Amino acid sequence: MSAPTVVPSSKTAPAPRVVPLRRPWRWFSAGLVLVALGLVLWSAITNEQFQWPVVARYFTAEAVLRGLGLTLWLTALTLVLGFLLGGLLAVMRLSGNPVLVGVGWGYVWLFRSVPLLVQLLFWFNIGALYPALAGSTAVIGPMTAVIIGLVLHEAAYAAEVVRGGILSVEAGQVEAGLALGMGRGRILRRIVLPQAMRSIVPGAGNLLIGTLKGTSIVSVLAVQDLLHSVQLIYNRNYLVIPLLLVATLWYVVITSLLSIGQHYVERYYSRGAGRLR
Repeated sequence: MSAPTVVPSSKTAPAPRVVPLRRPWRWFSAGLVLVALGLVLWSAITNEQFQWPVVARYFTAEAVLRGLGLTLWLTALTLVLGFLLGGLLAVMRLSGNPVLVGVGWGYVWLFRSVPLLVQLLFWFNIGALYPALAGSTAVIGPMTAVIIGLVLHEAAYAAEVVRGGILSVEAGQVEAGLALGMGRGRILRRIVLPQAMRSIVPGAGNLLIGTLKGTSIVSVLAVQDLLHSVQLIYNRNYLVIPLLLVATLWYVVITSLLSIGQHYVERYYSRGAGRLR
């Protein structure tokens, strides 16, 4: 006996109703966090001890802006020279020469092991170790010691950022370049580095922000950066809290601008990667 024929109905079944999953605790926790944040902000605004009028008066003071300019200059110089030296160290560590590999590894190990403050004090007093070379401790002044210490310290971390970016590129890319008759230097410039930038930029951005904040340590050598400038002011008028807030707000503003710039640089080098961050 043949199976009965099923005649399709002219009326289609109604689509099932989709009911979103209720998450009351998610909204409760979000509301709780917003209330706590609002209370903190309200306390900061209404607390007279913060002395916001004083903060507004000194925020664009000439001495503060001069210290901010020096901080930005030190950050930019340290980043450029640090990554130039760090890139060279990264290439040394990835070379086939065991001597270069050892020297590169030893440099990174040494300068990452010693605190930055110790390095700055060491370079400031280097004349005591080599009087014939330096002449006297006055030759290595505070600014020179700061530049040397920051750049050498930055290079150790920049080397690892660059090395990690280079290692993120597949080895087949290099082999393809060699098969086409390209030299290793040209392969590095034209094939490896453009692709490695996707991994280098996030680490470099974090290192840049860390360098910006790390320059505040140069105040121990009486270099008049942003922090030292506000310290000189509050040592005269004893308005410690509002002037520290001035330095804090400037660090927050510059860090936020650098984070926005990092975002767009990452988008540029992430083109064609299937995901934009």
